[in-house]
Amino acid sequence: MQTTYRAIQEVFFSSNPILRRLAPAALLLVGALTIALFVGAAGPLLALAAAAALIGGTLILKDTHWGFVALCAVVFLLPFASLPFSIGFKPTFLDLALGALFFVWLFKLVIGLQEDFVASPIGLPVLLFMLLALFSFTLGLSHSPANAFLLRRFLEILIGISLFFVVINTVRTEGEAIWVTRWVLLGGWGAAAIAVLFYVLPQETTVRILDSLARFDYPGGFGALRFIEDDPNGVMRAIGTAVDPNVLGGMMILAAALMLPQLVSGQPIFPRWLTFFMWTTAVLALYLTYSRSALLGLASSMALLAVLKYRKLIPLGLVGALLLLLLPVTQEYVARLIEGFAGQDLATQMRFGEYKDALVLIERYPLFGVGFTGAPDLDIYLGVSMLYLIIAENMGLIGLGMFLTVMIGFFVIAWKAWRSGLSIKMEALLLGYTGAVLGALVSGVFDHYWFNMTYPHMTVLFWLYIGMATATALIHAKQPQARLADGAPLTGRIEGS
Repeated sequence: MQTTYRAIQEVFFSSNPILRRLAPAALLLVGALTIALFVGAAGPLLALAAAAALIGGTLILKDTHWGFVALCAVVFLLPFASLPFSIGFKPTFLDLALGALFFVWLFKLVIGLQEDFVASPIGLPVLLFMLLALFSFTLGLSHSPANAFLLRRFLEILIGISLFFVVINTVRTEGEAIWVTRWVLLGGWGAAAIAVLFYVLPQETTVRILDSLARFDYPGGFGALRFIEDDPNGVMRAIGTAVDPNVLGGMMILAAALMLPQLVSGQPIFPRWLTFFMWTTAVLALYLTYSRSALLGLASSMALLAVLKYRKLIPLGLVGALLLLLLPVTQEYVARLIEGFAGQDLATQMRFGEYKDALVLIERYPLFGVGFTGAPDLDIYLGVSMLYLIIAENMGLIGLGMFLTVMIGFFVIAWKAWRSGLSIKMEALLLGYTGAVLGALVSGVFDHYWFNMTYPHMTVLFWLYIGMATATALIHAKQPQARLADGAPLTGRIEGS
């Protein structure tokens, strides 16, 4: 090794000026040829992805927080992308991002760079929820064996939940919380911008772009486009790279709700004009999904924030409601909302049928559910469009009870932290994340993607938000003398009143 090192030194730092010039030139030539060969063999898109992965991996190893940047990029922009080669299975970009983040955090924990482990007041219920999920999964294998795909997806769900612990252990200062939140906001904005762009482009162009992602296992062709009531002659629904319009709507709940406090906060983390542009993009993307549950979820988030703190959101919400009700281009959307709430359209009627079938399953297997791989009886099936019923199907009423315990504990932590008085910036973060979680839980009455093995990235996003809100509360708990910029204590003062 030392001989090789000396040889390199002698070549690159030779007293011969010609050799000193030729050595780096030869190195650059070899590097350029290698890159050209890789681009020629794999294609420019794959080569660009490899370069981004190399740079990203180096940054993550240097600093854990870059792992959140990679995670936000994957879950918002390319949630279903897989590597174009197999190692017995095809790892997804999500697997790589989560793996890198967990590896660096655990490595630092083992070697002592992080000396303490933070559990938080809801850490034990979260852990029990994960153990109950594992128990139910194992119990379900007795009647429905799991293949490699289902096993991997279940592990992704568990890792997504355990992301909560990574967040509260790596985001420990106000600066870190703001830094991660900036990337969460940018990721949500990116997803919204792609969704709007795909919607306004000609369908042929959108399909061509999706086809270019087929090497990463993205669905392509005109079959990837989605329409109301699955009618290709009807109104198209926005999908972006989220594949499913309802899933995209859930993403936009989280993105837009987190942006809301930044619109009216006294100290936004982005320029206010930029925040408003990001928020309107996210709301437009949510609207174009025609997801009624997503609209209801965002409205719930806005209502919570307006009641607790930001009175300026009330006129914003009223203007939005009036535009929705009065603009000619939105009348079809309003009619669809009315049909849904009245239970008159096919999608809502199918949901009611699913609810009824789910209650039959839960009645038969009330304690621990039937697991995650399938139902044991031929006359029942596993699957329902509701977060709470799908948890009860998978994990029984005990699992559902533990999930609700975690959620109640989460809101108690957020409430206590808010009442104790945070700095203006941290208050906006806490309320933004908390309002987004509430919006997700409201939408969960009509959708199940927050806890579904088909959409593990949505589980990751949900627990990332819970972790960030909890981390914000814990950071404040370590700084009980949080103050405004002028030094006066903050005591839940309402902005815009």
